[in-house]
Amino acid sequence: MNPPLRSEEDRQSVIEGLCDGTIDLIASDHAPHSVVEKDVEFDRAAFGIVGLETSLSLSLKLVHDGHLTLAELIHKMAKQPANLLGINNDIKEGNRADLTLIDPDHEYVIDPSVFKSKSRNTPFSGMKVKGNAFLTMVGGKVVYQRNGQGLQG
Repeated sequence: MNPPLRSEEDRQSVIEGLCDGTIDLIASDHAPHSVVEKDVEFDRAAFGIVGLETSLSLSLKLVHDGHLTLAELIHKMAKQPANLLGINNDIKEGNRADLTLIDPDHEYVIDPSVFKSKSRNTPFSGMKVKGNAFLTMVGGKVVYQRNGQGLQG
């Protein structure tokens, strides 16, 4: 991540900004780099971590800890980014069916070995989290569905 959060005070300031509206959306840079790009001297390594596969679960911690409501989180992760890009992502007849169905209470341990991304670099490996996507549709077609044993794309 560039720049990285350097202290607990930094992390708390981000949470405060999300709660008071100073920060009005949440997005992932999703910077997956191959092992070749990351397994070098620290100052030569590419910036970034896998973001897409953990951002929802990690952001749902804000809901589970009482900082945001589920509706506020969905607004910050779905509605606001779409607004910024000029996309109408309302769920209504005639709009594209680009949507993700989530289970906010699904508990699991982050395991980079099952990531679909080309990279496995995450500081959250082994962390127990609560909440995950179980189905994603793009243009009305299912492009991702979690099965009972793990993940399938």
